[in-house]
Amino acid sequence: MTRVLYIGGSGVISSACVRASLQRGHEVTVLNRGRSTERPLPDGVEQLTADASSPASVRDAIGTREFDAVAQFVAFSPEQVQRDIELFSGRTGQYVFISSASAYQTPPSRLPVTESTPLRNPFWQYSRDKIAGEDLLVAAYRDSGFPMTIVRPSHTYDHTGLPTLGGWTDIARMRAGKPVVVHGDGTSLWTVTHNSDFAVGFTGLLGNPLALGEAFTITGDHAPTWNQIYEWLADAAGAPCNIIHVTSDRIASAVPELGPGLLGDKSHSMIFDTSKLRALVPEFGTTVPYWQGAREQIAWFDAHQEKQVTDAALDAVFDALIAEAHPRGAH
Repeated sequence: MTRVLYIGGSGVISSACVRASLQRGHEVTVLNRGRSTERPLPDGVEQLTADASSPASVRDAIGTREFDAVAQFVAFSPEQVQRDIELFSGRTGQYVFISSASAYQTPPSRLPVTESTPLRNPFWQYSRDKIAGEDLLVAAYRDSGFPMTIVRPSHTYDHTGLPTLGGWTDIARMRAGKPVVVHGDGTSLWTVTHNSDFAVGFTGLLGNPLALGEAFTITGDHAPTWNQIYEWLADAAGAPCNIIHVTSDRIASAVPELGPGLLGDKSHSMIFDTSKLRALVPEFGTTVPYWQGAREQIAWFDAHQEKQVTDAALDAVFDALIAEAHPRGAH
């Protein structure tokens, strides 16, 4: 039986992986702060309570225990990765670092993106920090044989997270008959992966000796345009979809907090070749296309009206951008 320690375990991606691990017969331990109520841990999981950002807290929680695999979902800086290398050296048969597909060359010089695509993102510090963490792990593997595996997800979702610029604000606009802002011309391709599909690929790598020292892209092969994503959400919401296209640069200028993720990720077509993963985990694939995921998301939000939170300031910015693009009114 594979003994797996999940650091995190209650997020969009990690919660699905915990469930998939149990289904594979893994002995699952989750280490987190124990505060999540949105995605409770399933029966059969051992929980350790600790602050993953505190090395002393993690050491106290795990004691002298060893694991076949440690899956690190909440390391976002090279300093955190370095601490993990020191903590888990000699105590795990595999350390899996969840990096990001946004670490790949942005914009990509050619498609599809593969694991040999260079890592470079001049737009987003989040991505550069993930790259720096990967660099430490590659060096540790080369220098001392630290048993690392790197995985790179792209946009992975569950029922709770809408992919649009404004989240629920966009759905509220649609239902009110108002136009929505879509970046660029809406035809760039965006790979969206349901967390249950991701989990199949991820858990298939745990305990696999052929995965050591390697990096794997874990995304589905479903890549709709942004226009399609908004249209499928509108259809699920029973609302019209009146799209107004605005350049990514103009959106980033008007809403600076959207800039890094938009310019450093979403504004570029991203198509991935996952044949390397499928060679080790042949059962991996896309089983939930986004038109189905969109219906799942809208149904969940409609059943949880307290989650239907709109951003009045962002709504006003969308109105201004639309008026700027169409001074006489949107058509």
